[in-house]
Amino acid sequence: MRLTTVLVAARHPIGLPSRIVIGVKFLSRFYIDGFILAIFAMVAVASIFPATGQGAVITDWATKIAIGLLFFIYGARLSPAEAWQGVKHWRLHSVVLAITFVLFPLLGLSLRFLAPDIISDELYAGILYLCLVPSTVQSSIAFTSIARGNVAGAIVAASFSNIVGVFVTPLLVVLLMTTTGEAHFDGGAAVAIAFQLLVPFLLGQALRPWIGDWLRRHAKPTKIVDRGSILLVVYAAFSAGMTQNIWSTVTAGQIVLLVVICVAILAVVMAASVFLGKALHFSLEDRIVIVFAGSKKSLASGLPMAMVLFAGGPVGLIVLPLMIFHQIQLIVCAVIAQKLSRRPQ
Repeated sequence: MRLTTVLVAARHPIGLPSRIVIGVKFLSRFYIDGFILAIFAMVAVASIFPATGQGAVITDWATKIAIGLLFFIYGARLSPAEAWQGVKHWRLHSVVLAITFVLFPLLGLSLRFLAPDIISDELYAGILYLCLVPSTVQSSIAFTSIARGNVAGAIVAASFSNIVGVFVTPLLVVLLMTTTGEAHFDGGAAVAIAFQLLVPFLLGQALRPWIGDWLRRHAKPTKIVDRGSILLVVYAAFSAGMTQNIWSTVTAGQIVLLVVICVAILAVVMAASVFLGKALHFSLEDRIVIVFAGSKKSLASGLPMAMVLFAGGPVGLIVLPLMIFHQIQLIVCAVIAQKLSRRPQ
């Protein structure tokens, strides 16, 4: 199904005015995901009804459990065969990993001059952090499929990026963010990462022979946990942010500037992805994988990691650039995927 028809794929009720149908079709071209709207709705709820007192304690524990469950599912769903396929197609996945964990961080570091005169240190920390998280899985695969690219390659590349990111993202935060004062990382944080991210992931890998197939066949429960945990993390992050008065430190002009910066980062990465794909003589199908898997940043992995890595810090401000970048990448990649899908067979 073409992406532009997602919102109008169902049969329209009898008598629905044509102007409404046309309007829905027009909005569908911008792919404003309902889940993204739900995320911003959680931001609004947390801003009006933040968790305080005993509610904050309950929310904190619920968030920790949800994060552990999310990474448990990640571990249970990834088969060793998929990881082996990723190793065998090493040229393609090496390029995707290099873009995700080398090019992006270099871009983030190059923007250090923006703080604190143009944007706050916390917002710059968020920009740098979005450059350190792994690639997405679902949207990378979906857009590669729409664009008639190497879907199998996209599945492995995006999955491999997420697995590597569990180890590499915290390491990059330690190396790049603690040295510039944007993050506070100590032995306690390392233990928290091990117990909340790595242990559930490894436990999922251990139980994969028994539950992996069930999780693959029953996508709905997995989707509920996946998206529900993200919504919970967003609420917890911005509830904590409200107690720290984060909105008093962000102006409308800074939000607009964040959008411009995110667009610029995405444009540079996509241009570099196209150049590398051609320079290294990949097939068109593989170049599509490089563009879509290399240019993405995962909200699903980035938010839970931020709750662990920046515990006690201004998490709401730090994840704000990632949330903005995520929506921009969906819109831009939707347009590109549609254009590629119309090329001759």
